[in-house]
Amino acid sequence: MEGGGAQNNPRTVEEVFRDFKGRRAGMIKALTTDVEEFYQQCDPEKENLCLYGFPSEQWEVNLPAEEVPPELPEPALGINFARDGMQDKDWLSLVAVHSDAWLLAVAFYFGARFGFDKADRKRLFNMINELPSLFEVVTGAAKKQVKEKSSVSNHSSNKSKSHSKVRGSESHTKYSKPMQPKDEDEGMGMDEEEEDEHGDTLCGACGENYASDEFWICCDICEKWFHGKCVKITPARAEHIKQYKCPSCSSNKRARP
Repeated sequence: MEGGGAQNNPRTVEEVFRDFKGRRAGMIKALTTDVEEFYQQCDPEKENLCLYGFPSEQWEVNLPAEEVPPELPEPALGINFARDGMQDKDWLSLVAVHSDAWLLAVAFYFGARFGFDKADRKRLFNMINELPSLFEVVTGAAKKQVKEKSSVSNHSSNKSKSHSKVRGSESHTKYSKPMQPKDEDEGMGMDEEEEDEHGDTLCGACGENYASDEFWICCDICEKWFHGKCVKITPARAEHIKQYKCPSCSSNKRARP
């Protein structure tokens, strides 16, 4: 299987963490921006299927590895069988939970294989724990945790100099453009203001933190923020969007009662 095994086994804490982040990013794509394709590939009529994430930030739905024991720990088996038996969002949350467990298993498999000591294992876990889990990203729990820490909603402030709204007749799209300061001193102040207000904001697709030098767009349905590059929206295109729906909200039309 192309990505089931590791072609270049990571041997240091930093390399294992990089491997973890790549696999995690691929699985987040499957469960958010690529959710339509992921849904179609998980046909309940097929055999037991697994969701794999690769260090290259790609994902794949495939049969489990044939070798016993496998080169790496295997992800949850048969994720496709539950697809039509529950609400889409509940099914995706279930896949996310099992995927979180698999990502940790792979990371600490490498740790055990290459002799990480107590300090290395603790450092690896702390690095991983700084990132939201797949479950938190998929369910929006990561966003809720950020809101609880902040006394001001990320979407209610009108004071941010980089914030703007495009208004239609009855709706609008919220987005944030990269900072373009007039001079160095002014730029530093604006960057600090932007980072203070939005520093805890997480992209609903990749789970990474807000950065003032990147273009972001907000979904008008779930109010999650996304890197423009993660949802393939450019600043120019955002100017003409009256109401933006993220890939997950766009797919909710399939949800069954």
